[in-house]
Amino acid sequence: MPTETLLTIVDVNKLDCDDFVSIFGNVIEHCSLCAAAVWQHRPFRDVYHIHKLVGDFLDNLPDDGQQGVLRLHPDLVGKVAGALTVESQNEQKAAGIDSLTRDEKEAMQERNTKYRNKFGFPFVICARKNKKDAILEGLKSRLENDIDEEVSNGVEQVKQIALLRLLGIMG
Repeated sequence: MPTETLLTIVDVNKLDCDDFVSIFGNVIEHCSLCAAAVWQHRPFRDVYHIHKLVGDFLDNLPDDGQQGVLRLHPDLVGKVAGALTVESQNEQKAAGIDSLTRDEKEAMQERNTKYRNKFGFPFVICARKNKKDAILEGLKSRLENDIDEEVSNGVEQVKQIALLRLLGIMG
């Protein structure tokens, strides 16, 4: 849940668990468990300390937990806009996903389907750090990877997304 004004680290360190989870619960898509786990490590030094703790949470999950986190992310294209979180809608728009041509949309949907069928989770990429052409190419090239590579790639992308979302909350 984005805040209207950026929070300071002092503000964040004063939050009780419920408020922290309410604000930071979607730093990792639909994964308030991460925010609840990170909260216990207060006081935080800065936004990058929180990001490190989020990364540690992800890295310490077993493989099936990491895959579960990846499954919480939406497909690029193919989902109705109302089903996407506000964060995902904004990220996809920033990448130009909302302005795909018909051919690009069909290619992305086809590759998304192949990717999900092969790996069991959606293709995750930090959309704000990529544009639609790079995303289409990434989908194509990452389809060649094995499951271990893709879990690792996906988790690293989730970390990039998380940092940008944290910066959107705290600056």
